[in-house]
Amino acid sequence: MIRPLAALASAALFALAPAAAHAQEAAIYSSMDAVHPVWAKEAMVSVQEAVAAEVGLQVLRDGGNAVDAGVAVALALAVTLPRAGNLGGGGFMLVHDAESGETKAIDYREMAPASATRDMYLDADGNADSNLSRFHGLAVGVPGTVAGMQLALETYGTMTLAEAAAPAIRLAESGIVVTADLADSLKALEKRLKTWPASAAIFYKEDGSFYEPGDVIKQPDLAATLKKIAAEGPDGFYKGEVAEKIAASVQEAGGSMTVEDLANYKAVIREPVSGSYRGHEIVSMPPPSSGGTHIIQILNVMEGYPVGYLGHNSSDTIHLMAEAMKRAYADRSKYLGDPDFADVPVKALTSKAYAAKIRDGISLNRATPSDTILPGTLAPYESDQTTHFSIVDKDGNAVSNTYTLNFSYGSGMTAAGTGVLLNNEMDDFSAKPGVPNAYGLIGGDANAVEPGKRPLSSMSPTIVLKDGKPFLVTGSPGGSRIITTTLQVISNMIDHGMNVAEATNAARIHHQWLPDEIRVEDGGLSRDTVAALEAKGHMIAVGSVMGSTQSIHVDADKGLLLGASDPRRTGSATVGY
Repeated sequence: MIRPLAALASAALFALAPAAAHAQEAAIYSSMDAVHPVWAKEAMVSVQEAVAAEVGLQVLRDGGNAVDAGVAVALALAVTLPRAGNLGGGGFMLVHDAESGETKAIDYREMAPASATRDMYLDADGNADSNLSRFHGLAVGVPGTVAGMQLALETYGTMTLAEAAAPAIRLAESGIVVTADLADSLKALEKRLKTWPASAAIFYKEDGSFYEPGDVIKQPDLAATLKKIAAEGPDGFYKGEVAEKIAASVQEAGGSMTVEDLANYKAVIREPVSGSYRGHEIVSMPPPSSGGTHIIQILNVMEGYPVGYLGHNSSDTIHLMAEAMKRAYADRSKYLGDPDFADVPVKALTSKAYAAKIRDGISLNRATPSDTILPGTLAPYESDQTTHFSIVDKDGNAVSNTYTLNFSYGSGMTAAGTGVLLNNEMDDFSAKPGVPNAYGLIGGDANAVEPGKRPLSSMSPTIVLKDGKPFLVTGSPGGSRIITTTLQVISNMIDHGMNVAEATNAARIHHQWLPDEIRVEDGGLSRDTVAALEAKGHMIAVGSVMGSTQSIHVDADKGLLLGASDPRRTGSATVGY
């Protein structure tokens, strides 16, 4: 069995993969030497959609802080990136306050309606009916974005919600120019969106044909909703005409959400989870996100190995990382859920002692079959269409925000007369404990459906601190792969000395316990590396690219902000001044 770092000092222990594999891996790494980040002196915004990025940058230029810019970006994305940006979804924001040195987590995850029941997604035979939890009125959780943005502003911002909403209102009224990315997504999701007349009326032409790149889409109903929010605050969304229209649309689609459910929604401020990794403090989102807990858990395990010596994406490094990942995802299946409803053992899961225990069960030479791994004995995947943005202002305040509708365009349903696309986040609950959801993640009783409960998430907005100040602000979409994507950006910079662009561009891997396979990006690993992993007993599954990180590195020594938007998605932008 493999032992901690001190027991691995001999280089002979690591001569396990063919020399040719290490040579190829070194060549792949050296090819990234020319990858340079965007740089700025004062402030920076990194967003998956370029127009929204410019909105955030303008707020910073006009004297707003990182939270002001973050709220303006979030509201603008509801217009410019409708498959993920939203008013009808929810998410998590991590805020670092430079003056106090504190970092706090804002939880604006959706909540189950008061009528929700544990077995609401089971058919007459007791089997989970995925249609009910994904494409039906019962799929919609009570949205949290508007309440979350208001809570962020009133706690940490300097602008009003009306001021932050102004750019989004202008974009919705004047229209957005259709990009190739938007046009492609609307073509791909035609069936889902055209199921709902209100959605079809917004995202397709009157004759049902597609919008093409260069066309303009106007969203007057969404503009009117944003104006109500600007004038009345969250009450303009959670009460009155907009709330009535949302409830009516959900009920017409078979759901039971009420205006009372909307009026009762609350966003909350939580203490983030934190841990240490090779001289850095890792601060991330606590439950009901599983992301922060398991990023820290995996890093704790990896800290006991000389990862930098083993090499970036070498077979040895990937083997150890995958073994740590699969054990974290096994724990996720049992222990993680809404902390207001379940006792989540975060301290135990993120302890160095538990990581040492995990290392004792990892073999250097052989993969451990997932069917032999159970959740540890201690003393659901969002769609790829989640989106993340990172912001650092001139005073050193930082925002890391990840939010979503779940699937691309959520349930596909727009609440008639509001322009608000509605989420299908209820699918992130365990419809039937022990049964995988659409993305292969298994949940237990801690994530069972209950009224007023927030579903478990993988969203992992993260801020890495060095000497108490932001070093890296990062996060990603990608469902169950959010955790491992964010983890690898952190490791790439700390363990392998990459700049933020290299860390972003580097090939990614993923293991989530079940299915028992290492998912790798197509073309990301050399044949020799794959062969070495297979020789250790790993099953390799080649798939499409993973994640879309938006990251900012604060280089205190050079006095620079260095940023990178993931090239895996088109249309993103990192901008600064």
